[in-house]
Amino acid sequence: MDEQIKIWLYDILTAIEEIESFLGDGPKRFADYHADIRTRRAVERNVAIMGEAMNRILKINPGFTITAARRIVDTRNRIVHGYDSVSDETMWGIVINHLPLLKAEIERLLGEQ
Repeated sequence: MDEQIKIWLYDILTAIEEIESFLGDGPKRFADYHADIRTRRAVERNVAIMGEAMNRILKINPGFTITAARRIVDTRNRIVHGYDSVSDETMWGIVINHLPLLKAEIERLLGEQ
């Protein structure tokens, strides 16, 4: 695997781990997330970082295989360019439903080096 791609994969993994740290070890509830603007903005920032890293990976290797890679980039673009249309519900869905799979995929890819 290209060394620069590995760096960007680690950036994505770090962003996911930061998001996990913001949510804590206890039960994850949307109401808690929705009530905490700092956590919401920190999550959005880390999702944007993941999208930028994925965009850079795809520019070097358009055939790079990660589930929903294009959607990750599209989400970054929406956060950055359409910030007023980003809903807390959408971001929560990404955090709860999609990040665990993405994390597992990246850990697997990094482990295959």
